[in-house]
Amino acid sequence: MAILKHGALQPNDWLTVADDAALPEGKPAVVTLDRWLKERDTLIGRNAPIGVKLKSDQSPMAVADDLERLAMIVLEFPKFTDGRGYSHARTLRQRLGYQGELRAVGNVLRDQYLFMDRCGIDSIEVADEANVAGYLESLGEFSIWYQPAADQRPVVRALRHTKPQTAPVEPAGSSAVVRESVAASWAY
Repeated sequence: MAILKHGALQPNDWLTVADDAALPEGKPAVVTLDRWLKERDTLIGRNAPIGVKLKSDQSPMAVADDLERLAMIVLEFPKFTDGRGYSHARTLRQRLGYQGELRAVGNVLRDQYLFMDRCGIDSIEVADEANVAGYLESLGEFSIWYQPAADQRPVVRALRHTKPQTAPVEPAGSSAVVRESVAASWAY
């Protein structure tokens, strides 16, 4: 499967490992949350990056204490109508301060890619590499935002209420002495 990361096609160096399979030596691996919880101490001691896959019904709070040890968290989107992965991504980025890679896998549609990006998801797994151009095109479909998100892009309200920083314009024929004398006459 193709991996889109930050708007570009990337190789997938990560191996997803089943609960009963051996971990690859020296290679980045993703394990399930259940395996992470059972074998945490052993997995921390690995000499390769480790990631955890969260199903949509598994809270990111389950790994909150281990975020600095996880190079990647994979968020599963089992069907396009299940939006819990978006909430998990925002929780990880904004509430828990997770700095590692967030990857969306499963039923990830082209129309969702931009919103996943806004929630803090770094990469997605694309089922059909032929559709990559459509996913990349979706990143530019909107340029103005009404809601704040994890990507820190300015929202419409901030844009409307931000005044440009310009130097005051002096009226023609005015001088500092005249302005000060007028101001002094108004100060009772």
